[in-house]
Order: sequence, then structure tokens, then C-alpha cells
Amino acid sequence: MKTRLLQLSRWGLALALALPACKKAEEAPLRVAAASSLAEVLQEIDAAFTKETGVKVALNLGASSLLERQIEEGAPCDVFLSADAAKMDALEKKGLLLAGTREDQLSNTLVLVVPRESTLVIASEQDLMRQEIHRIATGNPAAVPVGMYAKAHWEKLGQWAAVESKILSCENVRAALAAVEAGNVEVGIVYKTDADISQKVKIAYEIPAAAGPSIVYPMAALKAAPQSAQARQYLDYLDTPASHASFAKFGFIVLPEANANP
Repeated sequence: MKTRLLQLSRWGLALALALPACKKAEEAPLRVAAASSLAEVLQEIDAAFTKETGVKVALNLGASSLLERQIEEGAPCDVFLSADAAKMDALEKKGLLLAGTREDQLSNTLVLVVPRESTLVIASEQDLMRQEIHRIATGNPAAVPVGMYAKAHWEKLGQWAAVESKILSCENVRAALAAVEAGNVEVGIVYKTDADISQKVKIAYEIPAAAGPSIVYPMAALKAAPQSAQARQYLDYLDTPASHASFAKFGFIVLPEANANP
């Protein structure tokens, strides 16, 4: 009898030790790496997703170039939402994406912003060459999508050489926005969605979508995703009418299904 009780006691202790580990595994959040410009809209969508599914989401926000590098180096990640196709292409070429999950779902537009109290008037892209504009903040044109889009656009206009010397390269679009908010630069080149969430800047000029760079936000699950089933579920949720409404509310352009990659 004592032997039986001892065995039951040991079994109970083992079970007690195992339960927290099981609970911890069940509560492991879905890891989502996303471009900084998606911060606010994803916080809203993720809250609704968690309420509906019970799956918690851990957001890792940053420049798409940094997130891509982290993923390549083995950082645990289930879903990647990039602000440009090049970063997603790089992961796809290395076989790191979960087949069939990539979709180009969103777009955006570039705007020129100035501090809220600024009297500077900008009527066109060419105005950036004016002498009274000394510093222009945007993402690093060599790596950060918003800066790369800006460089491509002003190169198309044949004016990048004149603008480049004024560029303050920032680590991501939110850092560029912060530089304008602080009054450290006269102008910032950011996404319209970022300008819309700031109370300290105003849009001085919006580059028409038809004339501006083709901005695409691709999203996909990672092949090595610790939670691939939940990753697919999350991507499906981002494509629901409710999520589309959230994206639109925050100023993003939801692309038609024809932009989905097979």
C-alpha cells in the first residue's frame, strides 16, 4: 500500500511539474515580424484576432531590412509583413517562406511632411531642391523601404543627385517621422499612413499614387514557423472584410486578390 501511495505521489508530482510546461507551450504567442508603418493597424487587428481565436500575437516591429536579416539569421518568426517586395523576395529565394502563403495585400503612398507649425509651402517634388530646405528625413535609401521608394521616385524625376545631399538617413520610417516632429529637419518623406497618426506634423504634399513608386506590402508565413497552422490562420484573418476595414481606416490601400502570389 505504501509503495502504491508513493508511486501515486511521484506521479502527481510529475504531473504538477509538467502542467506549467504544457500551459506555457499552449500560451506561446504567434510571432509576427512587421514593418514599423503597420504598428497601429496591427495592434487593432491583433486584438480582434486574439479575441476571436484565443491566439496571442507578439509583434516585432522594425525596418523591413532589419527584420529580414533577423529571419535569415534564425530568429524565431511565424509571419513576416514587409513594406517592400525586395525583402520578401530575398527570403523566398533562400527557401525560407512557407509555400502558398505569400500575398501582396497592401499599398501606400509617399507624402512630404513638415512640422505642424511650419509655414513652409511645398507645391511639388521639385521644391525639395529649394535653398531654404536643408535637411530631409527619410529611411536609409540603401536599405529601408520608405527611403528606397523615395530614392527611386526622385531618380525617375532626374533629381536624386540634388536631393541626396540633404537626406538624413533614418533606421525606419517612424524615426524619420520623429525627426520632423522634433523640428530637427524641415521636411520628411514618409508614408501617408504614418503622417496620419501624428499630431505634430502636417502633410505639405502628397505624391499621387499613379505617378509615385509602386509600394507593396507582401506578407507570408515562414517555412520554419514554430506555429505554422496559426500562421496560416492569422494570414487568412488579415484578408477578412473586418481586417480590410481596419487597414482602410488607417489609410492603407487594400489591393485586389489578383495581387496574390500562387
